[in-house]
Amino acid sequence: MAGIYIHIPFCKQACHYCNFHFSASTALLDKMVLAICREIDLQQDFFEDPNLVIETIYFGGGTPSLLPADATAQILTTIKQHFKVDVHAEITLEANPDDISLQKLLAFKSIGINRLSMGVQSFIDEDLIWMNRAHRSAAAVDAIKIAKEVGITNISIDLIYGIPTLTDENWIQNIDTAVALEVQHLSCYALTVEPKTALSTLIQKGEKEDIDTAKQATHFDILTERTMQAGYEQYEFSNFSLPGFRSKHNTSYWQQKKYLGIGPSAHSFTGNTRQWNIANNALYINSIENNIVPFESEILSERTQYNEYMMTSLRTIEGCSYDYVLEKFGESTLDKTKKVAAHFIQKGQLLEQNNNLKVTQQGKFFLDGIAADFFEV
Repeated sequence: MAGIYIHIPFCKQACHYCNFHFSASTALLDKMVLAICREIDLQQDFFEDPNLVIETIYFGGGTPSLLPADATAQILTTIKQHFKVDVHAEITLEANPDDISLQKLLAFKSIGINRLSMGVQSFIDEDLIWMNRAHRSAAAVDAIKIAKEVGITNISIDLIYGIPTLTDENWIQNIDTAVALEVQHLSCYALTVEPKTALSTLIQKGEKEDIDTAKQATHFDILTERTMQAGYEQYEFSNFSLPGFRSKHNTSYWQQKKYLGIGPSAHSFTGNTRQWNIANNALYINSIENNIVPFESEILSERTQYNEYMMTSLRTIEGCSYDYVLEKFGESTLDKTKKVAAHFIQKGQLLEQNNNLKVTQQGKFFLDGIAADFFEV
């Protein structure tokens, strides 16, 4: 099994915190769709296995909901012409609430989109204004209701916590609103200040307040408690789902499955290699028009593969498998893993269960630091 990711590099406007590759101009949109379809053709032998089945397709960005449904259909048709796609494949479209309409969602559903990932971020207008989001909270609520009305039964929303304007009470309101709307999946992220973003510049100039890690820790505790009470499973550090609604596509990343990334800046992974396309729309299109996929690549050393496995596996509910470490990296690496783990087990931040190493509730907010201690450098 494998997945395909399609990067749609267009947005209406730039959110202050965003560091993803996109353009606020859609002048190249039609050419981009043709280039993406052509890259799919050029990459049809990427997996080196004509019988490999694609179980997930994910339209990310950027803002894929800016695409007309017929353009999205054209991309899906091209994928199915060149790859074996499971008849029950999870096909996700990222969408912003302000792009949602009854007619548009009916069109997306008719071409095979069966999962929506909505960039809600907050149901509080003050927070949305602070982040420079294009929509307001009422539009988010309406978008979720419209999606349910057209029969899309797998809806995920993104929420951001630790925003300077977000009080504890309003964060509780955000979670409770999502629960009341019966959203099946939540992806909840602590606000981060990435270099070279508008937010980073505004904070440096003193025009916006910096993030407060203590507030973020409090919001994380509120999040885990209230989602658990509402019946959500925290199956990965930032992801919460009702039973049967885990993101299959994102789970494949954490399980080290192969995936192909199509579009400018998209990444691909084969298990021991990674490649990434150029993050420039015009150069990407020009290269594809000359039948050249403009990418760089690297062969992942065993050390890098181990580090990445520890970083991703400890974020999941299943944790790090000692059996996998032994089989993939050998007995000496397993011994080293157990030795590092002992320190955190004693502190109550990790536990061993069924030959797996898992993060406890106490250790979750310290996860990045814990994972880093396992890294081989």
